Amino acid sequence: MSRYSAYIASIVLTVFFAVVAFIDPDWWWVAVVFGVLAVLGTWDVLQRRSTLRRNYPILAYFRYGLESIGPEMRQYFIESDTAEVPFSRQQRALVYQRSKSVNDTRPFGTQQDVYGLDYEWINHSLVPAEIESHDFRLTIGNQAQQPYSASVLNISAMSFGSLSAAAIHALNEGAKRGNFYHDTGEGSISPYHRGPGGDLVWEIGSGYFGCRDAEGRFDPSRFAENACLPQVRMIEIKLSQGAKPGHGGVLPGAKVTAEIAATRGVPEGVDCVSPSRHTEFSTPIELLEFVERLRSMSGGKPVGFKLAIGHPWEWFGIAKAMRHTGLLPDFIVVDGAEGGTGAAPAEFMDHVGVPMHESLMLVHNTLVGLDLRGSIRIGAAGKVVSAFDIARTMAMGADWCNAARGFMFALGCIQSQSCHTDRCPTGIATQDPTRWRSLDIPDKATRVFQFHQNTLRGLRDLLCAAGLEHPEQIGPEHVLRRVSQVEVRSLGALYRFLQPGELVTGIPDHAVFKSFWDRSRIDSFALK
Repeated sequence: MSRYSAYIASIVLTVFFAVVAFIDPDWWWVAVVFGVLAVLGTWDVLQRRSTLRRNYPILAYFRYGLESIGPEMRQYFIESDTAEVPFSRQQRALVYQRSKSVNDTRPFGTQQDVYGLDYEWINHSLVPAEIESHDFRLTIGNQAQQPYSASVLNISAMSFGSLSAAAIHALNEGAKRGNFYHDTGEGSISPYHRGPGGDLVWEIGSGYFGCRDAEGRFDPSRFAENACLPQVRMIEIKLSQGAKPGHGGVLPGAKVTAEIAATRGVPEGVDCVSPSRHTEFSTPIELLEFVERLRSMSGGKPVGFKLAIGHPWEWFGIAKAMRHTGLLPDFIVVDGAEGGTGAAPAEFMDHVGVPMHESLMLVHNTLVGLDLRGSIRIGAAGKVVSAFDIARTMAMGADWCNAARGFMFALGCIQSQSCHTDRCPTGIATQDPTRWRSLDIPDKATRVFQFHQNTLRGLRDLLCAAGLEHPEQIGPEHVLRRVSQVEVRSLGALYRFLQPGELVTGIPDHAVFKSFWDRSRIDSFALK
């Protein structure tokens, strides 16, 4: 009967203190407390929805309480400093330190297991380089009428609605100060994006938020109105995202406030649906024609698309269509399956989509093999928080990196993993004004700016140590990885990188190309 001990004790103590209270009224409050517990225990015994509460009246709530703080207990007291679940304490501490511009050096040697599998590093040079500026930039849209000079580190897509008004404002203000861009996410351009005046990349998702008519179809006039804003520097079509590729989404009507409704162009208080697929195109050629339309309607601004790689033949079909039609995107952003700032079904989060490294190399290799790489820039996103993350990603084929959760940490995110509950403790991923109004915008904007600046200073120092002068010089030969206790390989030796034009003259000896290249189609996303 020990499982009923708390329930029985609450009844006995209620009776006992009720008797005592007749003698000394000061004890009534104790009797009431135990009385409430007795009533709760009685309800637990009588209800039928929870077997646990019927078998362990009152005691079951201790389990619920411990379970609710389990992530925090593991994060602060159990997990090691290097356990990435999803980001390690060491990674978060680095962002916090750089965002506050405090000392980020560490004593007494690395905590990494340098003899463990998958340990990575960059070799240094005996003739280090000297680089004055850490403001590394690249031009996107060389063929566009309005090319954009972008930083090599920018804020990845996070919508107003998933993030709070204060968080969006602080991110954009930080981007303005640091001269880097802020991706709007598919939730369109809110007043909090516009207010600070930072550069924007406007993401167009399958819901066409900000450029849709009353039926949810793409509206060219509304698109042109927003796309021609001077603050909008590039247009990004979202085909899929890392957290839940191939899956749509719903913002419940209760969360569709007047501001969100006005920003997205949807009715207030009505479920806001993001379909799982676009309606403006259904083939690779139609996608590229849509890219061309948006470029024209935006006044010649760079237009590209973001995708998480899934079926390789679908990407091959797009690539073939580029060469066949001559219609090229100005850029492609590769989103890894390890990405994602918001909520997603568990199966999608854990088991759908290709991780960023393999996705990035597939896109890079395909464009190199078609002799198109020089005309199309590639961005990449997926757990980028440090200068080494940027360097490794660029070594694998990217021209620049985007970061979402890294900038959330700069805002003060503590990885409580409550983004989907509207109870974010730091006021970042919530629409509850009692929470987000506590986020100090000027302070957090400074942290966003400082994280960006100090991370690029770290990248500059890495490049100097390696004897390089710009991130574009980083190649797969510069990054080493331990593949066994006695074997180390450079990424160049570990992976197969195609030569320019190799796909034009034939099919390379590469498993995925041999299996699917000839079977991909430019008139359909299906296999031949």
